[in-house]
Amino acid sequence: MGLFENEKEEEEINTSGWDAITEECERVYPEQTNPKHYVILIKWRLGGDSPLDGISVYDGGAYWHFVTYGLSELYEKESEDEEISGYGMEFTFKLKKENYADEEAELQCVCGILQSISRITFTKGEVFNAYEYVYTGQTQGIDAEMQSNITGFITIPDKEFQSIRTPNGTVDFVEFIGVTNAELLAIRNGELDVNGLYEKLGSDVTDYHRESVC
Repeated sequence: MGLFENEKEEEEINTSGWDAITEECERVYPEQTNPKHYVILIKWRLGGDSPLDGISVYDGGAYWHFVTYGLSELYEKESEDEEISGYGMEFTFKLKKENYADEEAELQCVCGILQSISRITFTKGEVFNAYEYVYTGQTQGIDAEMQSNITGFITIPDKEFQSIRTPNGTVDFVEFIGVTNAELLAIRNGELDVNGLYEKLGSDVTDYHRESVC
């Protein structure tokens, strides 16, 4: 009897926020209904240390396209703001495909980075908007082998994903682009702004092997 009760309880979980993100993903990638998906074992609200419930990775052809689940309200509405779902955002990231020594390690490394940035939001309440930069202060690369010139990020609106209206409020998709320490310092020193750097890059796909444009 208890087993059937648990199954019924699982069926009644409201996943409308989660489903709305997936629907937008499938609008962009209609033929990819079963993408790579990374989940956590212990959810943040149950004492885990990873804020995101999951991260999907879509095949963009020349790149892997990451989409987070967890910065917006995926299940029941909990916040008082009826217009915005959770923090009102989910993260995306495009990683250029290369002949990586261990591609799976690189994919998991990106997932770890997205979890770390999300942790800043969950612990400090910081919302990441488009056309901002994230200066980490580190000199080692963010790639799994820590060999690249890419050490931080700028953000833009994801050009492929539209802002969505879910039953829990609106959600914007904020895309992170990997940039070099020299590029970040140029922004900090006022030599150019985020949009100017984005135009110089000419792409929203993070390439671990590119040279700095500054």
